[in-house]
Amino acid sequence: MSQAGGVPVLILKEGSTRSRGRTAQHNNFMAARIIAEAVKSALGPKGMDKMLVDSLGDVTITSDGRTILDEINVEHPAAKMMVEVAKTQDEEVGDGTTSSVIVAGELLGKAEELINKNVHPTVIIDGYRKAAEKALEALEKIAITVKPTDKEFLKKVAMTSMASKLVADNRENLAEIAVDSVLHVAHKSREEYRVDLDDIMIVKKPGESLTETKLVKGIILDKEIVHAAMPKRVENAKIALLNVAIEIEKTEFDAKINIDSPEQMDAFLKEEENMLKELVENIASTITNVVICQKGIDDMAQHFLGRKGIIAVKRVKKSDMEKLAKATGGRLVTNLEDFTEKDIGYTELVEERKVGDEKMVFIEGCKNPRSVSILIRGGTERIVDEGERSVHDALCVVRDVVQEPKILVGGGAPEIEISRILRDYAESLPGREQLAVQKFAEAMEIIPLTLGENAGLDPIDILSSLRARHEKGELWAGVDVFEGKVKDMKKLDVYEPLVVKNQIIKSATEAACMILKVDDVIATAKVSGPPMPPGGAGGMPGGYGGMPPGY
Repeated sequence: MSQAGGVPVLILKEGSTRSRGRTAQHNNFMAARIIAEAVKSALGPKGMDKMLVDSLGDVTITSDGRTILDEINVEHPAAKMMVEVAKTQDEEVGDGTTSSVIVAGELLGKAEELINKNVHPTVIIDGYRKAAEKALEALEKIAITVKPTDKEFLKKVAMTSMASKLVADNRENLAEIAVDSVLHVAHKSREEYRVDLDDIMIVKKPGESLTETKLVKGIILDKEIVHAAMPKRVENAKIALLNVAIEIEKTEFDAKINIDSPEQMDAFLKEEENMLKELVENIASTITNVVICQKGIDDMAQHFLGRKGIIAVKRVKKSDMEKLAKATGGRLVTNLEDFTEKDIGYTELVEERKVGDEKMVFIEGCKNPRSVSILIRGGTERIVDEGERSVHDALCVVRDVVQEPKILVGGGAPEIEISRILRDYAESLPGREQLAVQKFAEAMEIIPLTLGENAGLDPIDILSSLRARHEKGELWAGVDVFEGKVKDMKKLDVYEPLVVKNQIIKSATEAACMILKVDDVIATAKVSGPPMPPGGAGGMPGGYGGMPPGY
């Protein structure tokens, strides 16, 4: 609504809302900071977990930033951008989701202090960008270069990523599994290693405990062998991967068959049986002894396959079929008439085993050794789910180090060091950008501050002690949350990948700058109610289009 010579002019649709200037900025900062506050208490080994209940009543217990923000349905547009920060962090490097959201929230909090002192948002954005650049340079300088296949360091990095999770007590075993599986699927291209995490299959099964989680050098199918007459174990397996049903195809159009006598009925059934027998004979005429089918297998066909001593598994997921093709060297067959021995995949062993109260098919010793599976066990379904999330984070950080073999020490040490370097850098800058760089330096301290707070320590004592130690040149002084003291985190083997820290700074700075640039929020009215019935106004009570008579 706008006034033009005393006459109101309606510009926006009725019901739309608009907030401008300081009000809009304040609302956006507030929403972003509330999101940061929501995940703040989950940071670090002494962080708390969140219990999330969705609309169907399903419960998720986690301390993973991405999962927390995914599960809570966020409405506010600025808050949605904070959720995207966690999403980007997770997709890019797989860890540091909580940290990136906390840093973004803190950057906005510090920016608001400057805006209240009449510093223009554009000046703050320029200062933040310069500070981020300087911070990335500083991290590169202090990073420790390691060997990409150094198991010892990789294990320490994986253990650090799991220290803050529900599975922390079992992290040694899980870290070893994560390192072994990543190194198993890593391959060298030129001078660098490449890791595709799709080569690592994660299968969850409640029961036993997390200590029973194991690495299987092969593929696990959460299916059972279709027929009791089939063998339960086949060595030197020759696998046919079928994307076609082993059953008689029904006609695509309606067809009627007129049968006048029982003999004709018998002949019809016999013919069906012969056709299925022929299909199975075709498969058996090659050297196949295992059939894995993406679609269905007729009961009669199962019986014939069993008589030939062939194992069959049906209704396997498409993604699993693709993994099997990669692992066994086989080819997905879409037409049984074209099936030849060239399409067959090879593995050393196919066996059905009982896991908990269900049966699973294990395919081990694959032709392509770059295929592994992790079978996650746990006391309850919640623990298994959190185990999967933790293993995913561990796999990601190990991959990050294998692909870019540089690490940093954790416990908030790099953040304090960046803060110290940025304070010195700010003094060399002219004008108001200096203030923005100083605020960026302060915002970086939120990580060690939150680690200390979550461990029940006095944040001011911790921060002043950390600053003093770093001024003396103790590069790796950080917060030891278990003893509640400032210690050399390198001696405690707390390591994180450089790329994770880099991504935290990049995504948090970009999100903060984007929200800072907004000074006007226009929200159009939501469409409510069902559409008008056909015939328009005729179907509505009262006067025209549902308006009261005489409108």
